[in-house]
Amino acid sequence: MTTQSEIRNPKSDMEFDRYHRQMLLPGFGPDGQQKLADASALIVGCGALGTVIANMLARAGVGHLIIVDRDFIEMTNLQRQVLFDETDVEAGIPKAIAAQQKIAKVNSQVKVDAIVDDVNHTNIEKLFQKSDTGTIDIVLDGVDNFETRFLVNDCAVKHRVPYVYGGAVSTVGMAYAVLPHSLESDANETPWELAGVATPCLRCVFEQMPPPGMNPTCDTAGVLAPVVSIVANYQCAEALKILTGNWDAISPTMLNLDLWHNRVHQFRVARAYEVGDCQCCKHHNFEYLEGKFGSATTTLCGRNAVQLTHKENDHKLDFNAIADRLAAHGSVKANKFMIRADITDNGEPYEVTLFTDGRAIIKGTKQPSVAKSIYAKYVGA
Repeated sequence: MTTQSEIRNPKSDMEFDRYHRQMLLPGFGPDGQQKLADASALIVGCGALGTVIANMLARAGVGHLIIVDRDFIEMTNLQRQVLFDETDVEAGIPKAIAAQQKIAKVNSQVKVDAIVDDVNHTNIEKLFQKSDTGTIDIVLDGVDNFETRFLVNDCAVKHRVPYVYGGAVSTVGMAYAVLPHSLESDANETPWELAGVATPCLRCVFEQMPPPGMNPTCDTAGVLAPVVSIVANYQCAEALKILTGNWDAISPTMLNLDLWHNRVHQFRVARAYEVGDCQCCKHHNFEYLEGKFGSATTTLCGRNAVQLTHKENDHKLDFNAIADRLAAHGSVKANKFMIRADITDNGEPYEVTLFTDGRAIIKGTKQPSVAKSIYAKYVGA
């Protein structure tokens, strides 16, 4: 489902008046503001990170936002997802639609496409072409799993689009701007390569996706709302630098912070491209984009269930750790072959069965997007 708010971009000085305080900053001015007005940004995921990102980019005057999210709003989202309120929960509005409606009230000069869909290897390249002028100018990470992040990373490198990664769970957050390297065979260098500031891609830094069940999620480990806001605002700051062409201001490091324990680090990752042999950005083997890696979904006939199969993982799950996490959400039965847990999510009952090879059956839905959402929330990926 896609909806679109048709709003003109600002052009005159009078229409730029609302950005006066921003245009006073170095690297902005009327020219920088016009670049923002002419820019398009794809926001993948409109949850905790995505709502902050969409809100701030709209207020900054980025002219075209494409917001993609598969989920509906729950009451537990309101603790950290800043574009939503209780009336959205009562109305059962999809997150992308609710965000579009809120942004229309914040800045009527911004055009917003709201897409209610699961982002996967069959549709992501179409999302990258959503801009009226062709390929989008930037993509920002608001998702909750590494499978989708690696997919976005593949597409960003292939189409040479800047990608701003972000993640937050518990009290910990990370963020990093990917400015993809081109192959020697590419005809033209990108502006960031001409400026000498291209960075390693996400797969240079994280070579493999974590095995299922190894990563904590907001639904199992909790999340401190301020850490989300810090990470998302950091992502937005990097995005504004990129969209205005302030290449020398972009951080070459990866931000890592633990807000509860007062730790902030900037990891130097620049050499990961040089010393590594990344299949994505050095060889342009886009395994996630081609559907070779990641999860496959199968709707099980007559069972009101969906099976998820993780193609690249040969890891055995740590059933004890997963069972302990799931026990906080319902009854759990476990043996050496599988875990079965009863979970209620947004008032709907589901039965989650996990096997040692990472395969899962989510009973209670025939929709793959719902099954993937339940898996990402309670098992992680």
